[in-house]
Amino acid sequence: MPEKFLVFDVWGDYAHFKKYYTTSSPLTFSVPPRTAVIGLISAIIGKDKKEYLALMTKDKAEIAIQVINPIKKIRITHNLINTKGGFWRPTKRSNHAPRTQICFEYLKNPKFRIYFRHFDSTIYNMLKQHLEKHLSVYTPCLGLSELIADFNFVAEYPVSKILTDENFSEIQTVLPLSQVIELDLLQSGKKYLKERIPVEMLPDRIVTEYSEVLYEIEGKTIHAKVKKLQQLSNGDIITPL
Repeated sequence: MPEKFLVFDVWGDYAHFKKYYTTSSPLTFSVPPRTAVIGLISAIIGKDKKEYLALMTKDKAEIAIQVINPIKKIRITHNLINTKGGFWRPTKRSNHAPRTQICFEYLKNPKFRIYFRHFDSTIYNMLKQHLEKHLSVYTPCLGLSELIADFNFVAEYPVSKILTDENFSEIQTVLPLSQVIELDLLQSGKKYLKERIPVEMLPDRIVTEYSEVLYEIEGKTIHAKVKKLQQLSNGDIITPL
């Protein structure tokens, strides 16, 4: 695997990364799951949805996510076709309303920084070229097809050192709790939240691994002692999901 990361920002007006346990009133994760970032990267380089999950497994690709804009959520009600009783005749029954109102939760003005590297130099270089030229094969989106995303190439940074659990570090990215040895919760002005997000998924959309992650809702660093960290040449300290 190349000892360097591609770094790029992605943002949009809204985002929705549906939580797996919500149905009638969809809620969203506060940060994009690793599986959603894989889809975004694959859209940029043009990998088919039937193959990209197998190409981006944890043993082949490393992905870290940083919160840039503060996490803000809003709820918007949508009028959807009422398919109860059969979508092919939604208005035939006298007591059957043609529409139903569903409240969706969205992230408002989300922006994230993505750190990415891949063992396959072909995929790595393809993404680098597309980011530098601001080109994408398919339309990138933030969870739903109508939530179109924009992106911007930041830089390519080599890994300067691997940090162990000796000292506390200021970590820029979303932190898997499985890697935490000790967490400093006494720093003022920081608000930490945790979520359980999917990180690995089969091509038939069956999730095989979830991870509990920690993040600071305004994008501030996380002060923690962690089993293994990677420090980039620009000083960023990251933890791949």
